[in-house]
Amino acid sequence: MTAKVSSNNEEDQERGEDANMIPVNGDTDNEKGANNQEEDMEGDESRAETTFTYTIENISKLKDSILSPSCMVRNLPWKVLAMPRWSQNPERHNQKTLGLFLQCNGDSDSTSWSCNATAAIKIITHNDAEPFTRKIQHLFYSKENDWGYSHFVSWNELMDPAKGFVKDDKITIEVHVKADAPHGVSWDSKKHTGFVGLKNQGATCYMNSLLQTLYFTNKLRKATYLMPTESDDPEKSVPLSLQRVFYELQFGDKPVGTKKLTKSFGWETFDTFMQHDVQELCRVLLENMESKMKDTVVDGTIPRLFEGKMLSYIRFYESFDDYVKQESLEGDNKYDAGDYGLQEAEKGVVFVSFPPILHLHLLRFMYDPMADAYVKINEKFEFPERLCLDKYQNKKDKTPANYVLHAVLVHSGDNHGGHYVVYINPKGDGKVCDQYEASTTTFLKLKCA
Repeated sequence: MTAKVSSNNEEDQERGEDANMIPVNGDTDNEKGANNQEEDMEGDESRAETTFTYTIENISKLKDSILSPSCMVRNLPWKVLAMPRWSQNPERHNQKTLGLFLQCNGDSDSTSWSCNATAAIKIITHNDAEPFTRKIQHLFYSKENDWGYSHFVSWNELMDPAKGFVKDDKITIEVHVKADAPHGVSWDSKKHTGFVGLKNQGATCYMNSLLQTLYFTNKLRKATYLMPTESDDPEKSVPLSLQRVFYELQFGDKPVGTKKLTKSFGWETFDTFMQHDVQELCRVLLENMESKMKDTVVDGTIPRLFEGKMLSYIRFYESFDDYVKQESLEGDNKYDAGDYGLQEAEKGVVFVSFPPILHLHLLRFMYDPMADAYVKINEKFEFPERLCLDKYQNKKDKTPANYVLHAVLVHSGDNHGGHYVVYINPKGDGKVCDQYEASTTTFLKLKCA
């Protein structure tokens, strides 16, 4: 159980769907923002997770609480808090223990901040034994800025030579912390990441996630800038509004508004508070752009980037001559070959070609006869960092179908509503995305030398 750090007699108690793949060829680098991302991650104070260690010397003489130096995650200082404790639980017989806690933003006077995080706290061993590990999950805020275990390990176990925790009267604590973006904390996205976000109008998280994905598809962004919009009505032109959003994302320093874009859709204010389907919005938006690109220098960009081809087929097990022979008809699923009757056959689909940018849309809902309603499928679904689809492609096409994961749009909620976020790998180097409960994923095709 976890417990808040307070008086010494306190007992342990708890307290506080789509993907995008693209070819690796440098086309996903943001010319302005991504080129500034060469900083060593070890010194990146805005990082979402990290591992740090803290060595406590003279552990046998530890009498008071002690704090480690701070480690920055999400621009917040995180420290290990260690203290000897005496259990008043009769089952522990007034046993001495070591309490370990993770503290966040402990020196701040602000009361408006909060940060949700998970962490694994370990005592490292100096022999072949496994480290002693306990995990926590907590919403850190001003009144509960530390979280951990009042009785992490008994003092007898800690000092037992066979356990291997103590060496030269020292112990080493290792903490791996992973934190969500904090709230109520001043955050300069441009300064720390090189990029800016999009403002949420109410329930436009799905649209913002899609727009960021399309923006980081560089060839599409460049083509968007080249669409002729000089004579367009500024209030009704979707392409012009999209150009405006992309430009501000690339060169602006503050979060970008999307009201002019949604107004060009013909939406009223109440529409921005209704969550629409991200897959449908993607289709409609790309169709609008494709239409605007007709007979221009960027004509054909949308199909070149996103269009693949499939071929439906029915393949007979035997040659055509064999099928004209009389055969006994068995089963209900034989192929109706017209004048030749029912024949055994294979029916399926092969991919004639894959597009440079592959959007995969997951069907995340199914009909539940018990509930007489459609329910969301929440099972885990993993997208690989690299994807090879050669075996699913028509053998006549010798073009390798190798992709790298570019973006994952994630939906949390049910079929009545929820929230969308997007995880994007701007450089197409496979370092951002791993596995998510996603609804749409984008892959970029690899270009082989």
